Amino acid sequence: MLRKEATWSFLSAYSVSNGLNLLAFILLLTIIIRTIFQAWQGFLVQKVGQEITAFIREDLFNHITSLASNFFNKTPVGKLVTRITNDVEALGDVFATGAIGILSDLVSILVIILTMFSLQWQLASMLVLMLIPVTALIIYFQRQYRKANYAARDELSLLNSILQENVVGINIVQLFRREKYNSEMFRNVNQRYLVAIDKTIFHDSAVSATLEWISLAAIAGVLWLGGLFILEDKLTFGVLSAFILYSQRLFDPLRQFADKFTMFQSGFTAIERITELMSIPLEIKDREDNISFDSNKEPEKIGEIRFENVWFGYKPNEYVLKNLNFTIKPGEKVALVGPTGAGKSSIIRLLCRLYEPTQGRILVDGIDIKDITQAELRSHIGVILQESFIFAGDVKRNITLGEEYSFEEIKQAAEITNIDKFIDKLPQGYDTQLRERGANLSGGQKQRLGIARALIMNPDILIFDEATSSLDYESEREIQLAMRSIFGTRTTIIIAHRLSTVREADKIVVLDQGKIAEVGNHAQLLASKGIYQRLHSLQESGDLY
Repeated sequence: MLRKEATWSFLSAYSVSNGLNLLAFILLLTIIIRTIFQAWQGFLVQKVGQEITAFIREDLFNHITSLASNFFNKTPVGKLVTRITNDVEALGDVFATGAIGILSDLVSILVIILTMFSLQWQLASMLVLMLIPVTALIIYFQRQYRKANYAARDELSLLNSILQENVVGINIVQLFRREKYNSEMFRNVNQRYLVAIDKTIFHDSAVSATLEWISLAAIAGVLWLGGLFILEDKLTFGVLSAFILYSQRLFDPLRQFADKFTMFQSGFTAIERITELMSIPLEIKDREDNISFDSNKEPEKIGEIRFENVWFGYKPNEYVLKNLNFTIKPGEKVALVGPTGAGKSSIIRLLCRLYEPTQGRILVDGIDIKDITQAELRSHIGVILQESFIFAGDVKRNITLGEEYSFEEIKQAAEITNIDKFIDKLPQGYDTQLRERGANLSGGQKQRLGIARALIMNPDILIFDEATSSLDYESEREIQLAMRSIFGTRTTIIIAHRLSTVREADKIVVLDQGKIAEVGNHAQLLASKGIYQRLHSLQESGDLY
C-alpha cells in the first residue's frame, strides 16, 4: 500500500518523477540566482569600498598639500607616503570586505539566540553566558593588537623614510661609502618592524584560538546539560541535536569576525593615524572676505612691495627678521645680499605666504597679502629657486605645470630663456619625457626651464632666489643674459651670494642678523665701506665668507 505524503499544492498535478525534476530545476534556478546576487553584492561592496578609499586619499592629499612649509620641514616624506598609501589602503579594506559582513553576522547571532530561547531557555542561557568571556577576551586582544599595530605602522613609516632618503641621496651614499652603514641602519629598523609585526600576529592568533576553544567548550556544555535534561525527560533528542547545530552556527559569525580581526584593527589604527594627520590645522588660511587685485590699475603702480614692521621667527622668540621696514617701487630691481643666515630667503617665503609674519604686515600694491587668496597672490609672483625641481613628464608640462598655455607661448618662453635650441635637439622636442628630478638635464638647463616656467606666467613680480649660485660661470653668464631679457618693467627681487649678479640692481638691501644694515646701489655701498664693501673685497680676493 502506497503512503500518501503531504506535499505542496502546485506539485499535486505532477507525477513523483516529474515533481522531483521540477523541484531540482527550482533548486538549480535558486542557486544560480543566489550566486548572481552574491557576485553582484561582492562587486558593489568592493566598488563602494574603493570609492570611499579614493575619496579619503584625495581628501588627505589635498589637506597635506595645503599645509604650511613648516610642517614639511619637520615631517619625513616616508611617513607621509605611508599615511596616504598603506594607512588609507588598510581603511579601504574594512569598507571593501568587512563592514557589510559584520552587519549580517550580528543579525545572524541575534536570530539564532532568539530561536534557541524559543526551544529551551536553560540551554540558550548557558550559551549566551559563554559569550561574555568571549567578548571580554576580544576586547582585551583588540586593545593589545591596536597598540602593536600602531607601533608597527610607525616602524613602517620610518622604514619608508630611510628608503626614500637613501634613494634621493644615492650619490652621497655611494661617494662617501655609506652603503654598509645605511644598510645596517635599515636592517635595525626592519628588525624592529618585524618584532612589531610578530606582536600583531600573536594577538591575532590568540583571538582565533580562544574562540575555537570556547566554541568547543560550549558544545561540550550543551551535551552535558542536555544529556541531564534527557535523562530527566525534560528534553528530546531532536531538540538537543538542534541545539548542537545552533551552537555551532552561533560561533560561526564569531569565527568569521576573528578571521577579519586583523583587517578591522588595521583599519582602526589607520583611522587614528589619518585623523591625526587631518587634524593638523592649516597655519595659512584664506579669509572669506578676500580682496582681489584690481586688473584696471595703472601700469606704473603695479608691483609695489612694502614691509611694515615685520618680525618673523621659525621658532617662538627666535627671530630671523627683526622690525623690517622697506619699500620696493613698481618696476624696481632690488637685490638682497648679506651673509648666510641673514634672513634673505625668509623675506621671499613671507612675501609668497609660505609663512606668516609673527608681527607686522606685508603689502603688495597697497593690499595686505593676508587679504588676498594664496592662489591669486602667487599668480602675480614668479619665483626661480636655487635649484628648479623637474617633474617626471614632458618638457611642455615642466614649463606650464599643468596650466593652459598655447604652444606659441611655450616656445616664446623657451626662446627668451635660451633653452629652445636645446629642446629642439631632443628626440621628441617639447614632447620629450624628462626623468624624475631632471636626471637627464644639466644644472643650467634645469635652471633655464625654471626661468621659463616663471616667465610664461607673465608675473608682475619676479624673484630670483640664488638662482645661479650652484652653477659654473659659463652657465651663470647665460642665465644672467636670460634674466636681463625678461626683467622689462617688472618688479624684480634678486637674492645672490655672488655680488657680480647684483651690480646692475637699482637698489641693494644689505641684511645682517635679520636687520637692514645698508641700502644703496653698487657704487654707493662700495664707497660706504660697510658690510657690502667687505663682502665685495672678500669675493674679489677669492676668499670665502
